[in-house]
Amino acid sequence: MYSLLPVLALTSRILIAFSFAFLVPLAWAWTEDLEEHRFVWEGAFLFAFISGCVVLALTQRFRRELLPKDGFLLVNLVWLVLPAYSAVPLMFTVPDISWTQAYFESMSALTATGATALSGLDQLPVSANIWRCFLQLIGGLGIMLLVVAVLPLLGLGGVQLYKAETPGPMKDTKFTPRIAETARGLWLVYFLFSALCFLAYRWAGMGWADAFMHMCTTMGLGGFSSHDASFGYWNSPQIEGVAIVFMTLAGVSFMRYFIVLRSLSVRPLLVDREVRTYVSVLVACSLLVAVLLVGHRVYPDWTDALRASAFHVLSLATTTGYSSTDYSHWPVFAPVLLLFLGCFVSCAGSTGGGIKMVRMILLIKQARRELVRIIHPRVVNPVTLGGGVIPMSVMNATFGFMLIYGATIMGLTMLLLFTGLDIVTAFSAVVATVNNIGPGLGAVGPASNFGVLSDFQIWVLTFAMLLGRLELLSVLVLFTTQFWRK
Repeated sequence: MYSLLPVLALTSRILIAFSFAFLVPLAWAWTEDLEEHRFVWEGAFLFAFISGCVVLALTQRFRRELLPKDGFLLVNLVWLVLPAYSAVPLMFTVPDISWTQAYFESMSALTATGATALSGLDQLPVSANIWRCFLQLIGGLGIMLLVVAVLPLLGLGGVQLYKAETPGPMKDTKFTPRIAETARGLWLVYFLFSALCFLAYRWAGMGWADAFMHMCTTMGLGGFSSHDASFGYWNSPQIEGVAIVFMTLAGVSFMRYFIVLRSLSVRPLLVDREVRTYVSVLVACSLLVAVLLVGHRVYPDWTDALRASAFHVLSLATTTGYSSTDYSHWPVFAPVLLLFLGCFVSCAGSTGGGIKMVRMILLIKQARRELVRIIHPRVVNPVTLGGGVIPMSVMNATFGFMLIYGATIMGLTMLLLFTGLDIVTAFSAVVATVNNIGPGLGAVGPASNFGVLSDFQIWVLTFAMLLGRLELLSVLVLFTTQFWRK
């Protein structure tokens, strides 16, 4: 029988490390006048820290080198446990919130989805909003990637975790001899960009707290805001411009930035097929939506149309989910296109969700290859990317992923339809959560939130966010009988 105890031993260490994250909202709570808020964050820190220590004491004698299946189980367990601990302080700082909503909010934050079940964000305590947003910074690149960087200090290998956690299909690519060095390099780039984003938002006119929160949710491509109106609260071209720049940067693989810094050359970005396609799609769709908005007189001025178009195309395509206006009232082509872009535009290795641009490129190349084979059955025409031939194992993995992706979207949508939701709300909610986009359409559109749904519907979408963040297969493999055999 497969033993969970070694995985629990490592989970306890992760929980102890995660407990120190509660000190960030605690620091902000000291700027508030309400003493009970400070007590909540102090209690949350102690609860997580002591819980981790107790489990560690009970399981530390079961430590061993991680097996491949341990990596998958640990990743899933962490992404189920940490949202539960993250939800506890929300129960005491957010008025009238249920446990279902609190867990949904925490899962949405840690998976960098940005779907919220809360309203009245402007009236929430600063520390509660800080916590929601800070979780997206942590979850953006992946909590487990940070753990991979310190696993050697614990005497454990991290390759299994890296494969289970890292977004995108190119999981075996390592840019340094040691996986821990790669992880530390990625986090260095991540925090460097985060610092620049924070200063840029402050320069553009945000206050210190808002600049910190929106830096977290921009670099994590999560999209949480401290205001119900999101970026419509400021209605500032400068602030939207900063968001556009850093959302675009965060949608590119941080591995590429790591290579750029090591080589002191931008050539790795310029020659990357995925990056060039990513930029081309964003520019083309921004112009297309702007033309649509001007043509339908939504914005009579071309400059205003391009500003609104570029902001929302970048926001939804990178799976961030910010809004500056209710784009669901635009001509129907535009919001559907925005939701569609969120399914595939982000690059593999970025903090975005969806199936990733590289998979879409491979699928298009494979479709073109099959069309050529119809005309020339004997031609040798392998799928290539970046000058190299893509192994059939990668193509098979891509096909398998897409098959499960489509089945997941269909199955969860049918489940929500069974509960009585209308088709627009059900389908868009599933697409938005599986792809970690955030807002959907219909009752969960940009002017509303997921709090209008029933508890069962919210739990379905909570599971959808977990599936999307861990790219389906890492979660669904746990439901196979082969996984649990020795």
